[in-house]
Amino acid sequence: MPEKIDIYRSYGQKLISLFAKLLFSGESYSLTELSKLFSCSKQTILRLIDDMRKSYGVEVEEVMNGNRKHFRIRRPGGAPPPLSMTDMEMSTLFMCRAFAEHLLGRSLFEESTRALVKSQALLPGEKAASLDHFASFKPGSIDYTPHQASMRTLIEAMEKKRICKITYKSTMAASPKTFYIKPLKIFSHRDTIYLHARLARKPSSPYTKPDYDPLLAIHRIVEVEPTDRQFEYPNDYDFEEVFNKNFGIIKDDAFEVEVEFRGFAARYVAERMWSPNQQIRPVDDEKIVLTFDATSVPEVISWLLSFGEEARLMRPDWLVEKVKEKIEMLSGAYFSS
Repeated sequence: MPEKIDIYRSYGQKLISLFAKLLFSGESYSLTELSKLFSCSKQTILRLIDDMRKSYGVEVEEVMNGNRKHFRIRRPGGAPPPLSMTDMEMSTLFMCRAFAEHLLGRSLFEESTRALVKSQALLPGEKAASLDHFASFKPGSIDYTPHQASMRTLIEAMEKKRICKITYKSTMAASPKTFYIKPLKIFSHRDTIYLHARLARKPSSPYTKPDYDPLLAIHRIVEVEPTDRQFEYPNDYDFEEVFNKNFGIIKDDAFEVEVEFRGFAARYVAERMWSPNQQIRPVDDEKIVLTFDATSVPEVISWLLSFGEEARLMRPDWLVEKVKEKIEMLSGAYFSS
């Protein structure tokens, strides 16, 4: 029998967590989404839903969204009863708030702080969770304070499914570009916030399918203007499938990478997830070999060179040659006369 995906979580815990997710969110979720959220198989999710229906009389609705079946629990009418959080739940929210401080920007950070402080008053007893236990290390981060308006506008546009006119300027570009997009997902990667979108038709112009969907760094957006045009959220859009399947935020053709690490780099790499299909093979007490799939040559090279002499690319051969060329160029920048 194959090992369970999450061996540290009981069936009962998953049952309660699934019920709470469907009831309190008020949203509908596909079988794939629920399987990923609870780190278990689709068959387990179906058993949990069946148990909720048969054993507890919970009405779990099935609705079709495109060609996918979604599940939800319709909330009862009237105002929901007030629910107080536990000390640990509040502490966890404070921790998330602190870790995201450098990504939120000043006004959104202060807004989240106010919301947490107001919720803190609902905690039972006199003991209150502390704001002072957690912090964020900020050197090298981007100040998102000037981009608060853009983020708020994009969030509202996603909620209302409105096409936006975007004015965007890349770092080295001489002038900004303007185009129309369907905003789909705001996400963070290595302390940078991105917007993933699909290109929309420019008014009075025919639609031309692009080679790839727009991936926009929020801090490079000059202006966001919501339009009166709405869009349907694409049924075939799967963020996890697009971005969290391979190493690299740039999505070209996938290729397999094998790297040997030693010393500090070996310990650092072995403790982290670089790609869902990664394999780590210990060589000795000080050396490991990491194999994983990637989609971005520049990101792999940059990441590899950040480990210095403690990392050696073993394959593919064509990428080894590119790394050699990069090292020669790097050497020339320091040792050429």
